[in-house]
Amino acid sequence: MTATAPSGSPDVAEVRDDRAELAPGTTPADPRFVNDDLLPVPVAERRWTTYNFAALWVGMAHNIPSWMLASGLVALGMDWKQAVLTIALANVVVLFPMLLTGHAGPKYGIPFPVLARASFGLRGANLPALVRAGVACAWFGIQTWIGGQGVFVLLDKVFGGAWAEASRIGGRPWTLWLCFVLFWALELAVIYRGMDALRRFENWAAPFVIVGALALLVWITVKAGGLGPLLDQPSRLGWGADFWPVFFPALMGMIAFWATLSLNIPDFTRFGAGQRAQVLGQTLGLPTTMTLFALLSVLVTSGSQAVYGAPVWDPVALAAKTDNVFGLLFALVTVLVATLSVNIAANVVSPAYDLAHLAPKLVNFRTGALITGVVGVVIMPWKLTATPELYIFTWLGLVGGLLGTVAGILIADYWLVRRTVLDLEGLYRADGPYWYRGGWNPVAVLAFVVGGVLAVGGSHSAPGTGPFPEDGLIPFLKPLADYGWAVGLAAALLLYTVLMRRGGASRPSVRSS
Repeated sequence: MTATAPSGSPDVAEVRDDRAELAPGTTPADPRFVNDDLLPVPVAERRWTTYNFAALWVGMAHNIPSWMLASGLVALGMDWKQAVLTIALANVVVLFPMLLTGHAGPKYGIPFPVLARASFGLRGANLPALVRAGVACAWFGIQTWIGGQGVFVLLDKVFGGAWAEASRIGGRPWTLWLCFVLFWALELAVIYRGMDALRRFENWAAPFVIVGALALLVWITVKAGGLGPLLDQPSRLGWGADFWPVFFPALMGMIAFWATLSLNIPDFTRFGAGQRAQVLGQTLGLPTTMTLFALLSVLVTSGSQAVYGAPVWDPVALAAKTDNVFGLLFALVTVLVATLSVNIAANVVSPAYDLAHLAPKLVNFRTGALITGVVGVVIMPWKLTATPELYIFTWLGLVGGLLGTVAGILIADYWLVRRTVLDLEGLYRADGPYWYRGGWNPVAVLAFVVGGVLAVGGSHSAPGTGPFPEDGLIPFLKPLADYGWAVGLAAALLLYTVLMRRGGASRPSVRSS
């Protein structure tokens, strides 16, 4: 057996299956870098199975925005086959960094910000953690607003339009605000119970949402007497010169949809029973689910075109067209479960750990989750969704490019520099191997800056649709702007690896038994 411990160190117990944990009685005590939620998960408590990880992805992938991904590609001129193929390929591509960063979870039981300490330093890890937390808080608010709107639309239909006629606060019916607040409270109630409650919720949410989506397909197919003409529509782009200039930016956009999770996936895999569980679970759960869900959305939308004369890509708007009260209530529950599932897992877990990492003595996982919920409201998501060009596609697109840069650094450090061998106890000590210079690794910061500039420096906006110049912030980088995530990842990975190896970066030695 090979143990993952520094040679001669008494602080890491040797365990089977290549999984390490802190030895009893050696818990780090520095309150600047430690609390119960940041410590490695004991091997005995790493219980998530292949099904748990697959169910996590099924639960996260089945949501309103991912349902509507295919519609955006069809609007760009693709036919349904090209759209589904693009989505499938994107999720196969993003699976690889997901598995690479996820490896440290079952092996060491550590969350994303603690893993980032190995490359950025004990203090420097707050940089990628806060960038990731900012994106997650924004998306939490946006998804909560979308979920609340879905609940409002369906309940308005149940009550015969009375809810939409309610008195207004801030230009919107008070009933809409009520749906938003109740949905927000329900999300925080689930996550406040901890990660094991999330695992149980995802276990039953995943099959329920699948049943709901299939029920929508059966309903529209019966109503249409078969699927409509959307499946027969030819591509406006073809497969030639007009296709590829649309395909590659679209592919990057589809990759970016889950690229954020490729960073903080150790937050989940740290509970894994082993590498096999996380690798098989994610491989079975992510690309297959997203591809089938995209295909399902195309089929349902095709049926809606046959019934209503125009495609209805929004599943909530489509479900609201039924007059069956039971059907409406079933759709309401499905929307609730689907949005809860993705928002809690994708947008609460990460900032909860990231904020705990910022001030371990003051903030734990539950407190971090509550702060995320508050920030998600303070950013006023109803305004974010009202001006998508400026806020969602510009701001979140920029940060997405930076997250690709962070992913490149993490992968380079863990796989190429350290060959997956970490000093587990040293990740929590100011006098350990990851202190670098005052808690910061200058190489990681430089790679982050260079990768970030290459990834987002060419950001541009069409006239009147955003804050950037039409020719790009840095004009000669404009051609890279549509490939920001991939450019940032590749540039940071290469630069970090070269500089760390030139500097003679050491890694913990490996002892065998």
